[in-house]
Amino acid sequence: MSQKNQKPQKIQKHKWAFRARFRANSFGWRSQPAIQRIKEAVTEIKKVAKTDPVLGAEGAVLFLESVSPALEQVDSSSGAIGGAVNYAIENLAAIIERAPAEDSLRKQWLERLFEAIQEDQMPYIEYLNDFWGDMCVTSDIASEWADRLIGTVRHIWSDDSGTHHYFCGTTLCLGALFKAGRYHELLDLLKLKERRWWHFHVWGSRALAAMGQVDEAIQYAKSCDSFNDHAFIARECEKMLLEAGRSEEAFEDYAFQLSRHSTHLATFRAVAKKYPKAAPGQILQRLVENSPGEEGKWFAAAKSAGLYEFAAELAKHSPCDPRTLTRAARDFAEKQPLFAVSSGIAALYWIGRGYGYEISERDVSEALQYTLDSARNAQCVSETIESIREIGRSTLVIDTLLNRLLSLEPAYSG
Repeated sequence: MSQKNQKPQKIQKHKWAFRARFRANSFGWRSQPAIQRIKEAVTEIKKVAKTDPVLGAEGAVLFLESVSPALEQVDSSSGAIGGAVNYAIENLAAIIERAPAEDSLRKQWLERLFEAIQEDQMPYIEYLNDFWGDMCVTSDIASEWADRLIGTVRHIWSDDSGTHHYFCGTTLCLGALFKAGRYHELLDLLKLKERRWWHFHVWGSRALAAMGQVDEAIQYAKSCDSFNDHAFIARECEKMLLEAGRSEEAFEDYAFQLSRHSTHLATFRAVAKKYPKAAPGQILQRLVENSPGEEGKWFAAAKSAGLYEFAAELAKHSPCDPRTLTRAARDFAEKQPLFAVSSGIAALYWIGRGYGYEISERDVSEALQYTLDSARNAQCVSETIESIREIGRSTLVIDTLLNRLLSLEPAYSG
């Protein structure tokens, strides 16, 4: 049977819970309820996509069509609602890309999404443009979109009248050219843009890398007018080097330039995951060197990597959260007693110097107890007691420390 006579791919009927919640202007000015509904919608679509990828993609398209009109009255000044929408776009674009849809159905989805992009007044779904080539999936569909959009982009960028023009299909065109493998044509188009803006010229960098010209791609990226895009450029250059198998170069040049994660431990784990061949100690040493004055904050990362001596040195010479140190004294009292003793002493030391949030007598008592428990396991009780006495003599908590020490000492010395 010819493709012309094939029946169109059918989509199972489904009642989407999110659909009733995302009507035009369905939210007031408060962003938090809208953010919650966005998260619920993404969860619902992802759940359906696990069992029916095509239906899940249909739900993703429905959501992306309706989200901007629904959010028109929401206060977006904090940026939180924009972040929630971008999170949704990243997840839903991937669902659309992975769906095993026939070309005819995929073309229908793209037409609907292009109309939504054109009607996006705020704009909320502008980030979707970056995923256009991926959602095309095939080079043929991507090439069709490139042919459809390239004339307008070429006309706008060739206009030397000084008039500023905006075309919502510009990034779509660039992504489609890249997906279609039309790299030279993409680079020639970008030459029409006098200034190299990263948002557009990232596609030129990717085109050069795809042609195997990685060094040229990196130089191309660095030549862009970046403003606040330094981290994005560094991340792209790192990615190109990693994909080219040049991990050592990427590690030296870019691994420690990028924005940190939510915690120091998360930062260490992210770098370690990206560079599995690098020794944990090497990674941590570089992270510590790149954050002077924050050495103690890498204690948990060193501990999780099993670098106990390194962790102890960090806590000894730089402020560290006393409760984190106390937990280390408790958790390692038997398997690493010397490290536990060092952690406990450090906890008491930094408590004595006023570190820690709302430290109570219970915190001091627990730090003492776990330190002495560990000292007994390490058979260094007398030395530990003397170290604690020294802390008591030299800090603001001398009375509390010594009084509790005197009450605990016989149980550990006897």
